[in-house]
Amino acid sequence: MGKQKMTMADIAELSGVGKSTVSRYFNGGYVKQTTKEKIQKVIEEYNYEPNAFARLKAKKSKVIGVVVPTLNSKIASRVMTSIDRYLRDRDYTTLIKNSDHDIDLELQNIQWLINQNVDGILVSAITVTKEHKKIFEEAQIPVVVLAQDYEEGISIIDDDYHAGRYIGRYIGKTGHKKVGYIGVYETDEAVGIRRKQGVFDGLAEYGITDIITAKSDYSFIGGQKNTREILEKAEDVDAIICATDRLAFGAYKILQKKGYKIPEDVSVAGFGGYDESSLLTPELTTLKFDSYGMGYLGAETILKMIKGDPVSKKQIVEYEFIEGKSVLCRGHGCLEKV
Repeated sequence: MGKQKMTMADIAELSGVGKSTVSRYFNGGYVKQTTKEKIQKVIEEYNYEPNAFARLKAKKSKVIGVVVPTLNSKIASRVMTSIDRYLRDRDYTTLIKNSDHDIDLELQNIQWLINQNVDGILVSAITVTKEHKKIFEEAQIPVVVLAQDYEEGISIIDDDYHAGRYIGRYIGKTGHKKVGYIGVYETDEAVGIRRKQGVFDGLAEYGITDIITAKSDYSFIGGQKNTREILEKAEDVDAIICATDRLAFGAYKILQKKGYKIPEDVSVAGFGGYDESSLLTPELTTLKFDSYGMGYLGAETILKMIKGDPVSKKQIVEYEFIEGKSVLCRGHGCLEKV
């Protein structure tokens, strides 16, 4: 069969995809493998050969969409700063959408960015639902998920489980017996489930299994509310582990208001390594994730995907333990290595 006089619109219609997708295919842009196969099948069947204009490189938007769960977070700020610096140095513009910890709004933000024809999207996800997966699979641009594990695609995550286990073991080996834990809702799988499980497993290694738990959002007020709940359940609590530093700030306020001394009466530990944590009295014992590293890896990965370069399916960023003055050694095990 001779070469067919067809347009890219014809190819798109026969393939069941959009014209812009066919254009990206011919211009070397990012197209899902299953979609590529559909287009290739039509090309082979009709013996189509694009003209010189169709072979020209498509002009890219040079814009990367970024979806974050909140703007009111030190972690989110570090991630966004790192992403923006990396992309700006490579002549890309960052377009940021805030989901305000609302899953439905997060999905809307992702779809909105896709509709703006950005070159790729970085999603610092609250969670990854079936709806997320459907949008990611149908998107004809690269998507990288930050902070949540996305088995079906590309993700960059904190080592939440082992970080949690480290803190759990630290509180256990310093001789604490009656421990409270302020966590976040399970909709955030990384922090609400994996980090919590790590803490509990670390404590269990030291025989601490009867943990007084409370759940909150990520707020300072939530930390106060949950600390009150824990103290009502167990006045003799000798340590409170908080899923974030901001929750720990709330714990400090209530403990000090009620006359508890930190760490003499109650030890406090958190996660985040916020700059403000070092200004507390006493300085907070916390664990700092490499949020700048996460942003850097995310930006680097999305640009590699746009170019069609191979990338790692999952990358895990490191953490650093910051031993402040908010945890008291209550036993002989303090000299043990965690």
